[in-house]
Amino acid sequence: MLTPAQEAALDVLCTRTSFAIIGVSAQPEKYGHEVFETLLSGGYTVYPINPKYSEIDGHPCYPSLAALPALPDVVVLALAPQVSEQTVPKVVAAGAKLIWLPPGCFTQAAVQACQAAGVPVLHDVCPVGALHALRMIQEDPVQ
Repeated sequence: MLTPAQEAALDVLCTRTSFAIIGVSAQPEKYGHEVFETLLSGGYTVYPINPKYSEIDGHPCYPSLAALPALPDVVVLALAPQVSEQTVPKVVAAGAKLIWLPPGCFTQAAVQACQAAGVPVLHDVCPVGALHALRMIQEDPVQ
């Protein structure tokens, strides 16, 4: 049985095609890199965002959301909770359509800031785990 948040995550993965990952890292052991690679392997258009890098694994890395060639469907914040809280207003101001705040990457104030701005927010659900769950469901739809 899925929680409402898990169902919402699966819906996002089934209906959205482009994601920006703010806080992506070139280091494979880092969470932001795992989210980036997992979404890429799922066939999504993924924009890595981190001003420290010009590219990650051969993909151009952008310094900010404003520098992207197109506004993505979803913005994932793979940041420390307090940094996410400080980043949400900038992401909202940039016109984010939906903000995804994974476990360990958000505060309640960050969630409330999204809600107050009227931007849909998905929080406390891991994009990596959600995509793995979606793949399992697609392989065995009886579950």
